Amino acid sequence: MNELLIDRHDDGVVLLTLNRPDRRNSMTDGMTAEWAETIGALASDRDARCLVVTGEGSAFSSGGDLSWLAERGDEKVPALRDRMLAFYRTWLSITDLEIPTIAAVNGPAVGAGLCVALACDLVYAADDAKLLAPFTSLGLHPGMAATYLLPSRGGINLARELLLTGRTISGEDAAREGLINRSFPKTDLLPKTLEIARSVAANAPIATRLTKIALKTAHNDLDEALKWESLAQPVTMTSNDMLEGLTAHRERRVPKFTGS
Repeated sequence: MNELLIDRHDDGVVLLTLNRPDRRNSMTDGMTAEWAETIGALASDRDARCLVVTGEGSAFSSGGDLSWLAERGDEKVPALRDRMLAFYRTWLSITDLEIPTIAAVNGPAVGAGLCVALACDLVYAADDAKLLAPFTSLGLHPGMAATYLLPSRGGINLARELLLTGRTISGEDAAREGLINRSFPKTDLLPKTLEIARSVAANAPIATRLTKIALKTAHNDLDEALKWESLAQPVTMTSNDMLEGLTAHRERRVPKFTGS
């Protein structure tokens, strides 16, 4: 079976579904290999304008498949380090995509699964979805950049609480506390997320990609932001998309951007 399902829409939205519902979409070796191949292909897909990631069945992802840990034998720290670093980098390669990425957290997002969701540019969840990072309760130090992603998205105080206590937070509470963007009733989650994705995909691709880079860079001060914008904005000023945007605005119609 395909452990990832890919649905490409004509409007440039790509829906990527984690497809191991029998294992609550845990990150198996097979799924990890398919993820690497899919993200690699999307990096050069000029027709893709926005990626949405969700889970099949009742869960988003139960996280890494840790069944092998109990049988690791005499594997030493250097080998474990190499194995885990490759695993982390494969899944977090989603952060390297130039197109905007959106997580639609339809159910439990646990540990590494939560981290992959938080690695997306926008995160939406079902009101009753369960989000948790129970690493320390399993005797593990956090992985999958949890000690970076949780503070950067929800603030250090919330990150400390979630990582040190391992408590579960609902999608509704996660939205209220700023860990994710918004939550929706479960039946509305995917339709609402795809609607948002379509609005993102409808915008000018060059401007959108440069804006994503600017937001990801996290400028240190005002002058640094101005220097970037004084270079990036003129790039878009020379594009056909800007002319189309201005013309469409003047003619009071929806623009048709081509990414040129």
